[in-house]
Amino acid sequence: MVIVNLKKILTFAGIALLLFFLISDPVGSGDVVNNILNSLRQAAEAIITFVRNLF
Repeated sequence: MVIVNLKKILTFAGIALLLFFLISDPVGSGDVVNNILNSLRQAAEAIITFVRNLF
């Protein structure tokens, strides 16, 4: 029961921190999101290239 409450508290704290970051620095938040998406795109392209080179 304590674990469930702790999980809820940490979830709400994480959401509150995310909202604070988004509200306090929207340009920086956009840059972070763009960097994450670019990293995911590069990783996907690397996997695709690897699979293509296998065949």
